[in-house]
Amino acid sequence: MTNIIDGKAFAAKIRTEVKHDSDNLISQKSVEPCLAVVLVGENPASKVYVGAKTKMAAECNIKTKDYKLDDSTDQETLLKLIDDLNNDASVHGILVQLPLPKQIDERKVIDTITVEKDVDGFHAINAGRLSIGGEMLKKAFIPCTPLGSLLLLKDQVEDLKGKNAVVVGRSNIVGKPMSQLLIEESCTVTVVHSKTKDIESVCANADIVVVAAGRPEMVDGKWLKKGAVVIDVGINRIPVTKEDGSEGSKIVGDVDFASASEVASKITPVPGGVGPMTIACLLRNTVTSAYRHAGLEDPRSI
Repeated sequence: MTNIIDGKAFAAKIRTEVKHDSDNLISQKSVEPCLAVVLVGENPASKVYVGAKTKMAAECNIKTKDYKLDDSTDQETLLKLIDDLNNDASVHGILVQLPLPKQIDERKVIDTITVEKDVDGFHAINAGRLSIGGEMLKKAFIPCTPLGSLLLLKDQVEDLKGKNAVVVGRSNIVGKPMSQLLIEESCTVTVVHSKTKDIESVCANADIVVVAAGRPEMVDGKWLKKGAVVIDVGINRIPVTKEDGSEGSKIVGDVDFASASEVASKITPVPGGVGPMTIACLLRNTVTSAYRHAGLEDPRSI
């Protein structure tokens, strides 16, 4: 029988740990962890996501500073704000919500955030530290979605060493950092993508499949080895026809859950799987940054 991985419950556990660490820092050093959140434009999904982050931060005793800029904001204005936040000693983490309007260079924005406050883990130096691994990994901020996925895997799989893992997707946000994390755990890792030939046969040999392809219900149960552990990072809204004949929509992952759950030993649902872990890990990174700024050891390790 397939075990459905409860990401909401595990994320709640992570947030409890984060609050404990935040409370300790406040009591020991009188330092209140602070996350600056910058939202440019009116993207509905981004607004909902930022609202959820702010709410959960408050529950973890993390202060937030919210900055909402118009869709027409130019790059120079945004970079000036980031520079101000870089120099604000009370701010420990800076999050610029993506995507950004077309007139702004996302990579320029990401690399303007000081590495020590890059709690999203997207800065080139943090990416390099993750790639090198070992002691350098301990200095890095790890991107939140791959970190959340790894924590779920380590909770569900007794020993990752030697496991065959396939990562579907090669984005800088999920696919590449996920593969590096799995390599660090001594998995044998294959990354597949849109140009890979015969993806199905590659996935069929995997003990672990992490899917972040951005294509709704792409991975079918027929692609999977019996007993594989599946982490579905995707979140897509697709149209559906309701029982009364009206048109509506539903949220699905990058994995066809119905067929995959008949084969996998463990699988994350969408929603309720990786999604809640992303915010929990952002808060975790923010508190870690606050500890580092206070001259203390990281409160948690991977």
